[in-house]
Amino acid sequence: MPSFTSPDQEEDLEACVLRFSELDLKDTRLINPSSTLKAELDVSTKKKYSFAKKKAFALFVKTKEVPAHPFECKEKWWKCCQQLFKDRIGIHRHVATQHADEICRQTASVLKQLAVTLNTSKSLKPADDRNPLKGYLTCNREVSAWLPDVSCFSPDELIRGQGSDEGEVLLYYCYCDLRDPPWVCAWQTALCQHLRLTGKVRIATEGINGTVGGSKLATRLYVEAMLSCPLFKDYMCKDDFKTSKGGACCFPELRVGVFEEIVPMGISPNKISYKKPGVHLSPGEFHKEVEKFLSQTNEEQSDTILLDCRNFYESKIGRFQGCLAPDIRKFSYFPSYIDKNLELFREKKVLMYCTGGIRCERGSAYLKAKGVCKEVFQLKGGIHKYLEEFPDGFYKGKLFVFDERYALSYNSDIVSECSYCGAPWDQYKLCSTPQCRQLILTCPACQRQGFTACCVTCQDKGSGLASSPTQSSFKEEYVFQFPS
Repeated sequence: MPSFTSPDQEEDLEACVLRFSELDLKDTRLINPSSTLKAELDVSTKKKYSFAKKKAFALFVKTKEVPAHPFECKEKWWKCCQQLFKDRIGIHRHVATQHADEICRQTASVLKQLAVTLNTSKSLKPADDRNPLKGYLTCNREVSAWLPDVSCFSPDELIRGQGSDEGEVLLYYCYCDLRDPPWVCAWQTALCQHLRLTGKVRIATEGINGTVGGSKLATRLYVEAMLSCPLFKDYMCKDDFKTSKGGACCFPELRVGVFEEIVPMGISPNKISYKKPGVHLSPGEFHKEVEKFLSQTNEEQSDTILLDCRNFYESKIGRFQGCLAPDIRKFSYFPSYIDKNLELFREKKVLMYCTGGIRCERGSAYLKAKGVCKEVFQLKGGIHKYLEEFPDGFYKGKLFVFDERYALSYNSDIVSECSYCGAPWDQYKLCSTPQCRQLILTCPACQRQGFTACCVTCQDKGSGLASSPTQSSFKEEYVFQFPS
Protein backbone atom coordinates (compact mmCIF):
# COMPACT_ATOMS: atom_id res chain seq x y z
CA MET A 1 0.00 0.00 0.00
CA PRO A 2 1.50 3.37 -0.95
CA SER A 3 2.18 6.03 1.62
CA PHE A 4 0.35 9.32 1.23
CA THR A 5 1.93 12.73 0.94
CA SER A 6 0.99 15.42 3.40
CA PRO A 7 -1.22 18.24 2.10
CA ASP A 8 0.84 20.87 0.32
CA GLN A 9 0.17 24.57 0.22
CA GLU A 10 -0.53 24.79 -3.49
CA GLU A 11 -3.81 26.28 -4.65
CA ASP A 12 -6.26 23.39 -4.91
CA LEU A 13 -9.92 22.92 -5.58
CA GLU A 14 -10.93 24.19 -2.15
CA ALA A 15 -9.12 27.47 -2.80
CA CYS A 16 -10.89 27.88 -6.14
CA VAL A 17 -14.48 27.67 -4.90
CA LEU A 18 -16.51 29.15 -2.07
CA ARG A 19 -17.03 27.02 1.01
CA PHE A 20 -20.56 25.76 1.54
CA SER A 21 -20.55 24.34 5.07
CA GLU A 22 -22.41 27.36 6.45
CA LEU A 23 -25.23 27.36 3.88
CA ASP A 24 -28.76 26.96 5.14
CA LEU A 25 -30.24 24.42 2.75
CA LYS A 26 -33.65 23.83 4.28
CA ASP A 27 -35.12 24.58 0.87
CA THR A 28 -34.02 21.49 -1.07
CA ARG A 29 -35.92 22.17 -4.30
CA LEU A 30 -34.06 21.28 -7.46
CA ILE A 31 -33.47 24.49 -9.34
CA ASN A 32 -33.28 24.52 -13.12
CA PRO A 33 -31.22 27.55 -14.17
CA SER A 34 -32.91 27.68 -17.56
CA SER A 35 -36.44 27.96 -16.17
CA THR A 36 -38.42 31.13 -15.55
CA LEU A 37 -38.56 30.12 -11.91
CA LYS A 38 -35.10 31.58 -11.39
CA ALA A 39 -36.39 35.13 -11.72
CA GLU A 40 -38.96 34.53 -8.99
CA LEU A 41 -36.64 33.03 -6.39
CA ASP A 42 -36.10 34.75 -3.07
CA VAL A 43 -32.71 36.29 -2.28
CA SER A 44 -31.59 33.40 -0.06
CA THR A 45 -32.33 30.78 -2.70
CA LYS A 46 -30.64 32.85 -5.40
CA LYS A 47 -27.49 32.91 -3.29
CA LYS A 48 -27.58 29.13 -2.89
CA TYR A 49 -27.96 28.70 -6.62
CA SER A 50 -25.16 31.16 -7.33
CA PHE A 51 -22.79 29.40 -4.93
CA ALA A 52 -23.67 25.98 -6.36
CA LYS A 53 -23.13 27.16 -9.94
CA LYS A 54 -19.72 28.59 -9.06
CA LYS A 55 -18.72 25.33 -7.46
CA ALA A 56 -20.01 23.29 -10.40
CA PHE A 57 -18.13 25.53 -12.84
CA ALA A 58 -14.90 25.32 -10.85
CA LEU A 59 -15.15 21.54 -10.54
CA PHE A 60 -15.72 21.15 -14.28
CA VAL A 61 -12.70 23.32 -15.08
CA LYS A 62 -10.64 21.40 -12.52
CA THR A 63 -11.32 18.10 -14.28
CA LYS A 64 -9.84 19.51 -17.50
CA GLU A 65 -6.43 20.33 -15.99
CA VAL A 66 -3.31 18.81 -17.55
CA PRO A 67 0.37 19.39 -16.69
CA ALA A 68 1.85 22.21 -18.77
CA HIS A 69 5.04 20.17 -19.12
CA PRO A 70 5.64 16.43 -18.69
CA PHE A 71 6.14 15.57 -15.01
CA GLU A 72 5.74 19.24 -14.04
CA CYS A 73 2.77 19.50 -11.69
CA LYS A 74 3.03 23.16 -10.67
CA GLU A 75 1.99 24.89 -13.88
CA LYS A 76 -1.36 23.80 -15.30
CA TRP A 77 -3.00 24.02 -18.69
CA TRP A 78 -6.45 22.77 -19.65
CA LYS A 79 -7.58 20.33 -22.33
CA CYS A 80 -11.19 20.08 -23.45
CA CYS A 81 -12.93 19.03 -26.68
CA GLN A 82 -9.52 18.22 -28.22
CA GLN A 83 -8.38 21.82 -27.62
CA LEU A 84 -5.51 23.00 -25.39
CA PHE A 85 -5.99 26.17 -23.31
CA LYS A 86 -3.00 27.87 -21.71
CA ASP A 87 -4.84 30.55 -19.71
CA ARG A 88 -7.86 30.59 -17.41
CA ILE A 89 -9.76 33.11 -19.50
CA GLY A 90 -9.67 30.81 -22.51
CA ILE A 91 -10.87 27.68 -20.70
CA HIS A 92 -13.50 29.65 -18.77
CA ARG A 93 -14.90 31.17 -21.95
CA HIS A 94 -14.92 27.75 -23.65
CA VAL A 95 -16.73 26.05 -20.75
CA ALA A 96 -19.27 28.88 -20.44
CA THR A 97 -20.16 28.80 -24.13
CA GLN A 98 -19.80 25.12 -25.01
CA HIS A 99 -20.73 23.25 -21.82
CA ALA A 100 -23.61 25.26 -20.37
CA ASP A 101 -25.91 22.21 -20.21
CA GLU A 102 -23.34 20.18 -18.31
CA ILE A 103 -22.78 23.02 -15.84
CA CYS A 104 -26.56 23.16 -15.39
CA ARG A 105 -26.68 19.44 -14.51
CA GLN A 106 -23.65 19.74 -12.22
CA THR A 107 -25.25 22.71 -10.45
CA ALA A 108 -28.37 20.68 -9.75
CA SER A 109 -26.19 17.84 -8.48
CA VAL A 110 -24.27 20.18 -6.17
CA LEU A 111 -27.49 21.62 -4.76
CA LYS A 112 -28.83 18.14 -4.07
CA GLN A 113 -25.57 17.02 -2.53
CA LEU A 114 -25.27 20.07 -0.30
CA ALA A 115 -28.73 19.41 1.06
CA VAL A 116 -27.88 15.75 1.75
CA THR A 117 -24.58 16.69 3.42
CA LEU A 118 -26.28 19.19 5.70
CA ASN A 119 -28.97 16.72 6.76
CA THR A 120 -26.54 13.86 7.41
CA SER A 121 -24.02 16.03 9.25
CA LYS A 122 -26.67 16.89 11.86
CA SER A 123 -27.06 13.24 12.83
CA LEU A 124 -23.88 11.25 12.22
CA LYS A 125 -24.29 7.49 12.34
CA PRO A 126 -22.36 5.59 15.04
CA ALA A 127 -20.14 4.08 12.35
CA ASP A 128 -19.12 7.58 11.29
CA ASP A 129 -18.28 8.51 14.88
CA ARG A 130 -16.00 5.51 15.17
CA ASN A 131 -14.26 6.41 11.94
CA PRO A 132 -13.17 10.07 12.17
CA LEU A 133 -11.10 9.69 8.98
CA LYS A 134 -14.21 8.85 7.02
CA GLY A 135 -15.90 11.90 8.46
CA TYR A 136 -12.87 13.96 7.51
CA LEU A 137 -13.26 12.84 3.91
CA THR A 138 -16.79 14.26 3.78
CA CYS A 139 -15.75 17.73 4.90
CA ASN A 140 -13.43 20.32 3.36
CA ARG A 141 -10.03 18.73 2.77
CA GLU A 142 -7.07 18.76 0.44
CA VAL A 143 -7.28 16.43 -2.55
CA SER A 144 -3.49 16.14 -2.59
CA ALA A 145 -3.54 14.40 0.80
CA TRP A 146 -4.99 11.31 -0.91
CA LEU A 147 -2.50 10.90 -3.71
CA PRO A 148 0.01 8.02 -3.54
CA ASP A 149 3.66 8.90 -3.03
CA VAL A 150 5.49 8.31 -6.33
CA SER A 151 8.74 9.98 -5.31
CA CYS A 152 10.48 6.60 -5.16
CA PHE A 153 9.77 6.04 -8.87
CA SER A 154 11.35 7.81 -11.79
CA PRO A 155 9.05 9.47 -14.35
CA ASP A 156 10.15 6.85 -16.87
CA GLU A 157 9.07 4.02 -14.55
CA LEU A 158 5.61 5.49 -14.19
CA ILE A 159 4.91 5.68 -17.90
CA ARG A 160 6.98 2.71 -19.08
CA GLY A 161 4.80 0.09 -20.72
CA GLN A 162 1.82 2.37 -21.40
CA GLY A 163 1.46 0.75 -24.81
CA SER A 164 -1.13 -1.92 -25.58
CA ASP A 165 1.35 -4.80 -25.26
CA GLU A 166 2.90 -3.93 -21.90
CA GLY A 167 0.32 -1.64 -20.33
CA GLU A 168 -2.96 -2.44 -18.61
CA VAL A 169 -6.61 -1.38 -18.54
CA LEU A 170 -8.65 -1.54 -15.34
CA LEU A 171 -12.41 -2.01 -15.33
CA TYR A 172 -14.24 -1.69 -12.01
CA TYR A 173 -17.27 -0.37 -10.21
CA CYS A 174 -18.37 0.04 -6.63
CA TYR A 175 -21.89 0.66 -5.43
CA CYS A 176 -21.82 2.54 -2.13
CA ASP A 177 -23.36 5.71 -0.73
CA LEU A 178 -21.14 8.74 -1.43
CA ARG A 179 -21.98 11.99 0.33
CA ASP A 180 -19.77 14.25 -1.76
CA PRO A 181 -19.44 13.13 -5.40
CA PRO A 182 -17.90 16.49 -6.46
CA TRP A 183 -14.98 15.95 -4.07
CA VAL A 184 -14.53 12.36 -5.25
CA CYS A 185 -14.55 13.73 -8.80
CA ALA A 186 -11.76 16.17 -7.99
CA TRP A 187 -9.77 13.46 -6.19
CA GLN A 188 -10.15 10.96 -9.04
CA THR A 189 -9.07 13.59 -11.56
CA ALA A 190 -5.99 14.43 -9.52
CA LEU A 191 -5.23 10.74 -8.88
CA CYS A 192 -5.41 9.74 -12.55
CA GLN A 193 -3.33 12.74 -13.64
CA HIS A 194 -0.82 11.97 -10.88
CA LEU A 195 -0.41 8.43 -12.25
CA ARG A 196 -0.62 9.41 -15.97
CA LEU A 197 -3.81 7.37 -16.46
CA THR A 198 -6.41 8.03 -19.15
CA GLY A 199 -9.96 6.73 -19.45
CA LYS A 200 -13.32 7.59 -17.96
CA VAL A 201 -14.71 7.61 -14.43
CA ARG A 202 -18.38 8.16 -13.52
CA ILE A 203 -19.26 9.23 -9.98
CA ALA A 204 -22.66 9.54 -8.32
CA THR A 205 -24.23 9.38 -4.88
CA GLU A 206 -24.70 5.64 -5.56
CA GLY A 207 -20.99 4.92 -6.17
CA ILE A 208 -18.24 4.94 -8.77
CA ASN A 209 -17.63 3.26 -12.15
CA GLY A 210 -14.29 3.45 -13.91
CA THR A 211 -12.24 2.29 -16.87
CA VAL A 212 -8.67 3.59 -16.82
CA GLY A 213 -5.49 2.65 -18.66
CA GLY A 214 -1.78 3.19 -18.16
CA SER A 215 1.39 1.38 -17.17
CA LYS A 216 1.13 -1.65 -14.89
CA LEU A 217 2.91 0.30 -12.15
CA ALA A 218 0.38 3.11 -12.46
CA THR A 219 -2.65 0.79 -12.40
CA ARG A 220 -1.22 -1.05 -9.38
CA LEU A 221 -0.81 2.22 -7.50
CA TYR A 222 -4.33 3.23 -8.53
CA VAL A 223 -5.82 0.01 -7.12
CA GLU A 224 -3.87 0.44 -3.90
CA ALA A 225 -5.06 4.03 -3.56
CA MET A 226 -8.68 2.97 -4.08
CA LEU A 227 -8.44 0.11 -1.57
CA SER A 228 -6.79 2.30 1.07
CA CYS A 229 -9.34 5.12 0.75
CA PRO A 230 -11.87 4.94 3.63
CA LEU A 231 -14.71 5.69 1.22
CA PHE A 232 -14.20 2.43 -0.68
CA LYS A 233 -12.01 0.04 1.33
CA ASP A 234 -14.96 -1.52 3.16
CA TYR A 235 -16.76 -2.23 -0.12
CA MET A 236 -14.01 -3.29 -2.54
CA CYS A 237 -11.28 -5.87 -2.81
CA LYS A 238 -8.54 -6.46 -5.35
CA ASP A 239 -10.70 -9.00 -7.18
CA ASP A 240 -13.21 -6.26 -8.04
CA PHE A 241 -10.73 -4.81 -10.55
CA LYS A 242 -10.82 -6.57 -13.93
CA THR A 243 -7.61 -6.27 -15.92
CA SER A 244 -6.76 -6.64 -19.59
CA LYS A 245 -3.90 -5.76 -21.91
CA GLY A 246 -3.95 -2.16 -23.02
CA GLY A 247 -2.79 1.14 -21.58
CA ALA A 248 -3.20 4.88 -21.78
CA CYS A 249 -3.17 4.55 -25.57
CA CYS A 250 -6.64 2.97 -25.45
CA PHE A 251 -8.23 6.29 -24.50
CA PRO A 252 -7.67 9.73 -26.06
CA GLU A 253 -8.00 11.58 -22.76
CA LEU A 254 -9.14 11.47 -19.16
CA ARG A 255 -12.80 12.19 -18.49
CA VAL A 256 -14.11 12.29 -14.93
CA GLY A 257 -17.58 13.54 -14.08
CA VAL A 258 -20.49 13.52 -11.65
CA PHE A 259 -23.73 11.93 -12.86
CA GLU A 260 -27.03 10.81 -11.39
CA GLU A 261 -26.25 7.15 -12.21
CA ILE A 262 -22.92 5.37 -12.51
CA VAL A 263 -24.39 3.32 -15.34
CA PRO A 264 -27.02 5.13 -17.44
CA MET A 265 -30.23 3.09 -17.19
CA GLY A 266 -32.32 6.26 -17.29
CA ILE A 267 -34.12 5.64 -13.99
CA SER A 268 -33.30 7.50 -10.79
CA PRO A 269 -31.43 5.42 -8.19
CA ASN A 270 -34.07 6.62 -5.74
CA LYS A 271 -36.65 4.58 -7.67
CA ILE A 272 -34.59 1.51 -8.54
CA SER A 273 -31.76 1.00 -6.09
CA TYR A 274 -28.62 -1.07 -6.44
CA LYS A 275 -29.40 -2.36 -2.95
CA LYS A 276 -32.05 -4.76 -4.25
CA PRO A 277 -30.29 -6.74 -7.02
CA GLY A 278 -30.56 -10.36 -8.05
CA VAL A 279 -28.61 -13.20 -6.47
CA HIS A 280 -24.91 -13.07 -7.39
CA LEU A 281 -23.41 -16.22 -8.90
CA SER A 282 -19.68 -16.80 -9.15
CA PRO A 283 -18.32 -17.68 -12.62
CA GLY A 284 -18.21 -21.33 -11.56
CA GLU A 285 -21.80 -21.32 -10.30
CA PHE A 286 -23.00 -19.47 -13.39
CA HIS A 287 -21.18 -21.96 -15.62
CA LYS A 288 -23.03 -24.85 -13.97
CA GLU A 289 -26.39 -23.09 -14.35
CA VAL A 290 -25.75 -22.43 -18.06
CA GLU A 291 -24.65 -26.05 -18.52
CA LYS A 292 -27.87 -27.23 -16.91
CA PHE A 293 -29.91 -24.84 -19.10
CA LEU A 294 -28.23 -25.95 -22.33
CA SER A 295 -28.67 -29.64 -21.46
CA GLN A 296 -32.45 -29.29 -21.59
CA THR A 297 -33.91 -30.84 -24.71
CA ASN A 298 -36.38 -28.03 -25.41
CA GLU A 299 -35.01 -24.60 -24.51
CA GLU A 300 -38.22 -22.88 -25.63
CA GLN A 301 -40.23 -24.69 -22.95
CA SER A 302 -37.52 -24.27 -20.31
CA ASP A 303 -38.25 -22.52 -17.03
CA THR A 304 -34.96 -20.63 -17.42
CA ILE A 305 -34.01 -17.58 -19.51
CA LEU A 306 -30.37 -16.69 -20.14
CA LEU A 307 -30.57 -12.90 -20.55
CA ASP A 308 -27.89 -10.68 -22.11
CA CYS A 309 -28.21 -7.16 -20.62
CA ARG A 310 -25.91 -5.52 -23.16
CA ASN A 311 -26.57 -3.62 -26.38
CA PHE A 312 -27.09 -5.37 -29.72
CA TYR A 313 -23.71 -4.39 -31.18
CA GLU A 314 -22.03 -6.01 -28.16
CA SER A 315 -23.96 -9.28 -28.25
CA LYS A 316 -23.57 -9.46 -32.03
CA ILE A 317 -19.86 -10.30 -31.84
CA GLY A 318 -19.96 -12.43 -28.69
CA ARG A 319 -22.57 -14.04 -26.44
CA PHE A 320 -23.49 -17.08 -24.36
CA GLN A 321 -24.99 -19.99 -26.22
CA GLY A 322 -28.78 -20.07 -26.06
CA CYS A 323 -29.08 -16.54 -24.70
CA LEU A 324 -31.85 -14.00 -25.22
CA ALA A 325 -30.14 -10.86 -26.57
CA PRO A 326 -32.47 -7.82 -26.69
CA ASP A 327 -32.28 -5.66 -29.81
CA ILE A 328 -31.48 -2.44 -27.94
CA ARG A 329 -28.93 0.25 -28.78
CA LYS A 330 -28.62 1.68 -25.28
CA PHE A 331 -28.91 0.26 -21.79
CA SER A 332 -31.45 3.00 -21.09
CA TYR A 333 -33.79 1.07 -23.44
CA PHE A 334 -33.53 -2.03 -21.23
CA PRO A 335 -36.40 -1.09 -18.84
CA SER A 336 -38.70 -0.46 -21.80
CA TYR A 337 -37.75 -3.86 -23.26
CA ILE A 338 -38.61 -5.54 -19.96
CA ASP A 339 -41.93 -3.72 -19.72
CA LYS A 340 -42.95 -4.79 -23.24
CA ASN A 341 -41.99 -8.43 -22.63
CA LEU A 342 -43.09 -9.04 -19.05
CA GLU A 343 -45.06 -12.18 -19.94
CA LEU A 344 -41.88 -13.68 -21.36
CA PHE A 345 -40.33 -13.60 -17.87
CA ARG A 346 -43.36 -14.68 -15.87
CA GLU A 347 -42.54 -17.54 -13.49
CA LYS A 348 -39.11 -17.93 -15.08
CA LYS A 349 -35.69 -18.27 -13.52
CA VAL A 350 -33.54 -15.56 -15.14
CA LEU A 351 -29.76 -15.78 -15.50
CA MET A 352 -28.46 -12.30 -16.36
CA TYR A 353 -25.02 -11.23 -17.55
CA CYS A 354 -23.20 -8.19 -18.91
CA THR A 355 -19.58 -7.10 -19.51
CA GLY A 356 -18.37 -6.47 -15.96
CA GLY A 357 -21.46 -6.92 -13.81
CA ILE A 358 -22.53 -3.32 -13.28
CA ARG A 359 -25.50 -3.27 -15.66
CA CYS A 360 -26.86 -6.42 -14.03
CA GLU A 361 -26.90 -4.71 -10.63
CA ARG A 362 -29.53 -2.19 -11.72
CA GLY A 363 -31.06 -4.37 -14.43
CA SER A 364 -31.76 -7.25 -12.06
CA ALA A 365 -33.18 -4.81 -9.50
CA TYR A 366 -35.56 -3.48 -12.14
CA LEU A 367 -36.66 -6.95 -13.23
CA LYS A 368 -37.16 -8.07 -9.62
CA ALA A 369 -39.26 -4.98 -8.91
CA LYS A 370 -41.74 -6.14 -11.57
CA GLY A 371 -42.56 -9.17 -9.44
CA VAL A 372 -43.08 -11.63 -12.29
CA CYS A 373 -39.94 -13.79 -12.16
CA LYS A 374 -39.53 -16.89 -10.10
CA GLU A 375 -35.85 -16.10 -9.45
CA VAL A 376 -33.31 -13.58 -10.75
CA PHE A 377 -29.60 -14.38 -10.79
CA GLN A 378 -26.65 -12.43 -12.15
CA LEU A 379 -23.07 -13.25 -13.13
CA LYS A 380 -20.71 -11.70 -10.57
CA GLY A 381 -17.84 -9.92 -12.32
CA GLY A 382 -19.59 -10.27 -15.65
CA ILE A 383 -18.28 -11.90 -18.81
CA HIS A 384 -14.86 -10.48 -18.02
CA LYS A 385 -14.45 -12.68 -14.92
CA TYR A 386 -16.17 -15.66 -16.53
CA LEU A 387 -13.72 -15.71 -19.44
CA GLU A 388 -10.77 -15.57 -17.06
CA GLU A 389 -11.90 -18.91 -15.64
CA PHE A 390 -13.61 -20.41 -18.70
CA PRO A 391 -12.00 -19.06 -21.90
CA ASP A 392 -13.38 -22.07 -23.79
CA GLY A 393 -16.66 -22.20 -21.89
CA PHE A 394 -20.19 -21.38 -23.05
CA TYR A 395 -19.40 -17.79 -24.07
CA LYS A 396 -18.54 -17.74 -27.76
CA GLY A 397 -16.90 -14.92 -29.70
CA LYS A 398 -15.31 -11.67 -28.61
CA LEU A 399 -16.01 -9.38 -25.66
CA PHE A 400 -16.88 -5.85 -26.76
CA VAL A 401 -15.15 -3.05 -24.81
CA PHE A 402 -15.76 0.70 -24.90
CA ASP A 403 -12.34 1.91 -25.99
CA GLU A 404 -10.08 1.89 -29.03
CA ARG A 405 -9.52 -1.86 -28.77
CA TYR A 406 -13.22 -2.46 -29.59
CA ALA A 407 -13.06 -6.08 -28.43
CA LEU A 408 -11.07 -8.61 -26.40
CA SER A 409 -10.47 -12.12 -27.65
CA TYR A 410 -10.42 -15.14 -25.33
CA ASN A 411 -11.24 -17.87 -27.86
CA SER A 412 -11.09 -18.39 -31.61
CA ASP A 413 -14.85 -18.51 -32.18
CA ILE A 414 -16.40 -16.06 -34.66
CA VAL A 415 -20.15 -15.73 -34.22
CA SER A 416 -20.84 -12.70 -36.45
CA GLU A 417 -20.47 -12.02 -40.15
CA CYS A 418 -19.59 -9.33 -42.66
CA SER A 419 -22.56 -7.02 -43.25
CA TYR A 420 -21.96 -7.10 -47.01
CA CYS A 421 -20.92 -10.61 -48.06
CA GLY A 422 -21.85 -12.70 -45.02
CA ALA A 423 -18.35 -14.10 -44.48
CA PRO A 424 -17.36 -14.81 -40.85
CA TRP A 425 -16.06 -11.53 -39.43
CA ASP A 426 -16.11 -9.85 -36.01
CA GLN A 427 -13.77 -6.84 -36.14
CA TYR A 428 -15.64 -3.56 -35.91
CA LYS A 429 -14.71 -0.41 -37.81
CA LEU A 430 -16.27 3.02 -37.93
CA CYS A 431 -18.53 3.97 -40.80
CA SER A 432 -16.44 5.78 -43.41
CA THR A 433 -18.93 8.64 -43.73
CA PRO A 434 -17.78 11.75 -41.83
CA GLN A 435 -19.92 12.55 -38.77
CA CYS A 436 -21.54 9.09 -38.76
CA ARG A 437 -21.06 7.35 -35.43
CA GLN A 438 -22.09 3.81 -36.26
CA LEU A 439 -20.06 0.62 -36.08
CA ILE A 440 -19.79 -1.68 -39.07
CA LEU A 441 -18.61 -5.23 -39.68
CA THR A 442 -17.00 -5.28 -43.10
CA CYS A 443 -14.37 -7.85 -44.05
CA PRO A 444 -11.08 -6.96 -45.80
CA ALA A 445 -12.36 -8.18 -49.19
CA CYS A 446 -15.41 -5.90 -49.00
CA GLN A 447 -13.31 -3.02 -47.76
CA ARG A 448 -11.09 -3.34 -50.82
CA GLN A 449 -14.21 -3.05 -52.96
CA GLY A 450 -15.09 0.20 -51.21
CA PHE A 451 -17.82 -1.16 -48.93
CA THR A 452 -16.89 0.81 -45.83
CA ALA A 453 -20.16 2.42 -44.73
CA CYS A 454 -22.80 1.29 -42.27
CA CYS A 455 -25.81 1.67 -44.58
CA VAL A 456 -26.84 2.39 -48.18
CA THR A 457 -27.27 6.09 -47.48
CA CYS A 458 -23.78 6.45 -46.04
CA GLN A 459 -22.29 4.23 -48.75
CA ASP A 460 -23.79 6.46 -51.45
CA LYS A 461 -22.02 9.45 -50.00
CA GLY A 462 -18.77 7.78 -51.03
CA SER A 463 -16.55 9.40 -48.46
CA GLY A 464 -13.91 6.70 -48.52
CA LEU A 465 -12.32 4.92 -45.59
CA ALA A 466 -12.76 6.09 -42.01
CA SER A 467 -10.37 8.84 -41.07
CA SER A 468 -9.19 10.32 -37.80
CA PRO A 469 -11.84 13.09 -37.69
CA THR A 470 -14.54 10.43 -38.02
CA GLN A 471 -12.99 8.54 -35.12
CA SER A 472 -13.06 11.64 -32.96
CA SER A 473 -16.74 12.24 -33.58
CA PHE A 474 -17.52 8.59 -32.86
CA LYS A 475 -15.62 8.40 -29.62
CA GLU A 476 -17.90 10.89 -27.96
CA GLU A 477 -20.92 8.61 -28.37
CA TYR A 478 -19.66 5.05 -28.24
CA VAL A 479 -16.04 4.22 -27.63
CA PHE A 480 -15.32 6.37 -24.64
CA GLN A 481 -18.67 6.36 -22.96
CA PHE A 482 -19.72 3.67 -20.58
CA PRO A 483 -22.33 1.17 -21.69
CA SER A 484 -25.34 3.31 -22.49
